[in-house]
Amino acid sequence: MWKLGRLWWAMRKELLLAWAVLRDGRSPWGAKLAVLAAAAYLMSPLDLVTDAIPVLGWLDDGIVVFLLLKLSQKLLPPGLADALRARKAPNRR
Repeated sequence: MWKLGRLWWAMRKELLLAWAVLRDGRSPWGAKLAVLAAAAYLMSPLDLVTDAIPVLGWLDDGIVVFLLLKLSQKLLPPGLADALRARKAPNRR
């Protein structure tokens, strides 16, 4: 169960970073477009593998979204990703 919690925490940080990429004016359009493409693919009824196949359908959504979010991070200027992570880091108590 603790692995699921760690996965949720990591995904939450990635989503916060994606939101920061969209809102920051220094982010290039390519990075913003990759984040928007990830959101569009996740909400789109068209998939590479249909969601009728329970595990594989959800797994392909996760992999495609993950790859698009990583692409958006690679398209950021060198120090911007670290600056956005530091600014949007959730407080752990």
